[in-house]
Amino acid sequence: MSAAAPQTWDEFMEGVWKQNPTFVMILGMCPTLAVTVSAVNAISMGLATLLVLIASCGLVSMMRKVTPKEVRIAVYIVIIATFVTAVDYAIQAISLALYDALGAFIQLIVVNCIILGRAEAHAAKNPPMPAMINAAGMGVGFTIGLLALGVVREILGAGTLFGITLFGAGFQPWVIMVLPPGGFFVLGGWLLLFSWMARRKQRALTVGSDHA
Repeated sequence: MSAAAPQTWDEFMEGVWKQNPTFVMILGMCPTLAVTVSAVNAISMGLATLLVLIASCGLVSMMRKVTPKEVRIAVYIVIIATFVTAVDYAIQAISLALYDALGAFIQLIVVNCIILGRAEAHAAKNPPMPAMINAAGMGVGFTIGLLALGVVREILGAGTLFGITLFGAGFQPWVIMVLPPGGFFVLGGWLLLFSWMARRKQRALTVGSDHA
């Protein structure tokens, strides 16, 4: 295995786990809470954001040496908006029902702080390949976060998963899960779980060092 392989893996995993946009950095909360009423909506928004992240960060990186510092943010926004428009038209062509379900949140990817933050903090300072790998990790991490909420909300709010019925006719859906408060409750539950896991890991490390 080459020396670059571990570094590449670390670049990717930074966004998937260590700096997960949803559960660690708490970014992109508008689409996270708004579109995750179903697993299909969640994974669709996540993949759309992933594509825009990879493409825009790659182009920002390639243009980093010729972009004047004074107008860099404007340039980033134009680049991101271009790819968002392409993704927007692609979703319309694939499924109008999905496009209607995601609504204005597709266009709002332009101002998603995850993408602009990656462009400014990483892509503008690194070569294209590391920038795109890091962006892919962030996109995958964001998709995982959306899917984690979408799965729980769809199962409890509709009794289905990806449109497939899971329970019998006697199942009583939790209506609150398909309403805005449901997004906050599920997000809070996931954050509590990860916080508990982090504290448990820290206690185990502390106990291990004390015994050593």
